[in-house]
Amino acid sequence: MRQQVATAVWRVVLAAGLVCGIGLLPWLTRTDPAYTVLKARSAEREPTPEVLADVREQLGLDGGPLHVLTRWLGGLPRGDAGQSWISGGDVLPDVLQALGASLLLMTAALLVAAVTAGLICARTLRLGARRRLGGRRRGGTASAVIASLPEFLVASVLATVVGVQLGWLPALGWYGLQWTILPALALGLPAGAVLGRLLDDLLPGAFGEPWALAAAARGLTGRRIARQALRRCVPALLPNLGLFVVGLTGGAVAVEQVFDIPGLGRTTLQAALAQDLPVLQAGTLALVLLAALATGATRVAAHLLTGPALRDGALSSLHRPAPPAGGLLPLLYGAVLLAVIGLGLTRDPLALATGERLRAPSLEHPFGTDALGRDLLARVGHGALDTLLLASAISAAALLAGVLLGLVPRVSAPLVDTVNAVPPVLAALLVTAVAGSGAATPALAVGAVAWAPLAAHTSALLRQERATLHITATRGLGAGRWYLLRRELLPAVLPPVLRHALLRLPGVALALASLGFLGLGAQPPSPEWGLLLAENQPYAERAPWAVLAPAAVLALLGALAVTAAGGLRPPRWRARRTESVVSRQPAAQKEPTALR
Repeated sequence: MRQQVATAVWRVVLAAGLVCGIGLLPWLTRTDPAYTVLKARSAEREPTPEVLADVREQLGLDGGPLHVLTRWLGGLPRGDAGQSWISGGDVLPDVLQALGASLLLMTAALLVAAVTAGLICARTLRLGARRRLGGRRRGGTASAVIASLPEFLVASVLATVVGVQLGWLPALGWYGLQWTILPALALGLPAGAVLGRLLDDLLPGAFGEPWALAAAARGLTGRRIARQALRRCVPALLPNLGLFVVGLTGGAVAVEQVFDIPGLGRTTLQAALAQDLPVLQAGTLALVLLAALATGATRVAAHLLTGPALRDGALSSLHRPAPPAGGLLPLLYGAVLLAVIGLGLTRDPLALATGERLRAPSLEHPFGTDALGRDLLARVGHGALDTLLLASAISAAALLAGVLLGLVPRVSAPLVDTVNAVPPVLAALLVTAVAGSGAATPALAVGAVAWAPLAAHTSALLRQERATLHITATRGLGAGRWYLLRRELLPAVLPPVLRHALLRLPGVALALASLGFLGLGAQPPSPEWGLLLAENQPYAERAPWAVLAPAAVLALLGALAVTAAGGLRPPRWRARRTESVVSRQPAAQKEPTALR
């Protein structure tokens, strides 16, 4: 009970710190909030000292940030989130309306993600139900390509092709269920690909457990066994599903921009850019509360699905050795990626040729040219130095932080919930406010949130691994906590978490690209991939190669990450380690165990 109270207090402290940090944003930027509000209200008006003083008086800024924050917090118990500094209207109705739109979009996107994940796992489920998983090699190239597609690029392609050219579905606005289909596809396809890969990684272990063998021996149908295998694996993924729920709600800024959806992510971003503090604080608080609800729901669902086995230490390990992916595929993808980068580095990414604008791919320009006549192969190759190296460094740091924090779930779980409530775009604005704008801003913003899914995954796997029978037996034989951690728990948990980190490497590159797409990352004339996509997006219909070239390289990176991750496995099977522990025990300790 005391631990639960301490965790709840820690969660409240973190949420309050986040909201207070948001409340100090206008002053952290070292600019006058009154000046920003004046420009947003009336750009033509001269910002004289008298006018600025009048704005401060209207907004109640004379008392300083502490007075503004205290007044805002005091109104929340009465349902008063203040008035917008820009429009002057009540904040709460607008934020609730934006939250409703985001929740509807999130629900539709989760349905798309569930269908996508099911399609990715269909082959494993079919083979497992027929007891034919032995020797199955890890694949997943197609899912890697889907997972590595930028959401804003999928949104733009769907809006242009399906919405405008074919006219099958509405592409702009938010007026009913029909308008949710295209944005839900843009959000749900990449998310479903990631979840599908994580689930497909666990299913072979579930089909190899004793209960599955016994069920097959008793003549149960393969379909029932497959359903139970899904039920066995889903609890380990629920923490990441909770993160996706919040991410699809507040982090869908680029998709909401493309489809002109008045969602919470877009509302929060616009408020942050305009320094509309009451709207920004209310939107952030809504995301924090949603994160808390999603986390609570996933924990209840995991408890219901796992039952008393987690408490009694009666589970078996899901992390069994599997045949690695074919060794040729990662080499092939890596060779192609290196060839593209190498050829691009030999060319000038800044050379202008206005007479060669938007040229189609040719021998002279294999990837074509952009709107200024610059060679796209050169820009993709030089942009790889910025994008790939930075994404790799961020992924490595996120993996280390995620594993270390995942080992202490009582500390990290509330921190994960709070961090996940901050979309990367808002994190970029906070970093810009504190550290100033620069090349390091996107890296700091993405790195600040990239560790959270890995920490949640590590905690979930450790929780189930600690409840396995072989851990209970090894502990009963006298093994200490550090021995269990080094020789049993970490060797079982690190390979799937490392595969998860590799699977998210394209996602980190996409987060950097999204910030570039929204103008919060690299600035022209940098050849960073996100900026390439943003610059060439208006010409996607006329010159699709200008967008497809960086998108194809991102997809290639995703395929390389997944196929390379498929070859990772524990260095030794756990049963051998357990046997070695038993063999080293004195006979007096072995005999009671055998009798039991």
